[in-house]
Amino acid sequence: MKRNLHLLVIDPQNDFCDLPADYLPPPVGANAALAPALPVSGAHADMLRVADLIRSGRDGLAAISITLDSHHRFDVAHSSFWMDAQQGAINPFTQITAADVRQGKYLPRKASALPRVLAYLDALEAAGRYTLMAWPVHCEIGSWGHNVHADVRAAYNAWEDSALGMVGKISKGSNPWTEHYSAVQAEVPDADDDSTQVNQAFLSLLRGSDQVYITGEAGSHCVRATTEHIVASWDPRQLSQLVLLTDCMSPVTGFDAQYDDFVRDMRARGLQIAQAADIMPELLANARR
Repeated sequence: MKRNLHLLVIDPQNDFCDLPADYLPPPVGANAALAPALPVSGAHADMLRVADLIRSGRDGLAAISITLDSHHRFDVAHSSFWMDAQQGAINPFTQITAADVRQGKYLPRKASALPRVLAYLDALEAAGRYTLMAWPVHCEIGSWGHNVHADVRAAYNAWEDSALGMVGKISKGSNPWTEHYSAVQAEVPDADDDSTQVNQAFLSLLRGSDQVYITGEAGSHCVRATTEHIVASWDPRQLSQLVLLTDCMSPVTGFDAQYDDFVRDMRARGLQIAQAADIMPELLANARR
């Protein structure tokens, strides 16, 4: 009997990939040429390995899930949401605290948003997981940057055609008032928005697996947050069912230490740490069952 071997690919999207020139679309009309908004160094190579893993181990994979970072342009975690004390633009990759906002160092460009923003920052900081980062506008819904890396999509399309199955797509991040690194839940769930609450259906799907191989971008943020939430919901005696494929993920530049701490913590908790080649025998054996 075949085992349920599940591949989870977190945010394999163009905006996160350091794509070479031949992967970039040409300008259309008067529009500027497109380029990744938030490229993670090493992500393109990671995605090529993910695509090869799907192609080579296709018949051994029982399920594939893809998470999709999905934002509106107006978003509390985009730099264009904010202004400085002189009402000027702020630079992407600016960290903003509740104290900064109360002191007027940074303010939302939409004045009426101030009370909600302060409540959010207070709740975020109380959780102790992240400080708000004002990222460049990225993974805007409907944009090229929101699309899945071309090789990964081609590989999972071939899996769908062969398995007569469907790759699961999990959208996250469309609520503009909270950060949503994790595919399991937002950093500060919005009581009025079910999409920010714990995604029990997703967790239930994963719990039905014999192994879950975790890949994607970025290892320091969305992979980390998603994995931590999965681990919190998992039977601690069965954490070896979760496998981090570390050659299929990379950290955001400047967050290498956070990524290393994450991998070290997951290993200590009992997760398997492997590379794509390490699991290929398992996939090929499963294909022959």
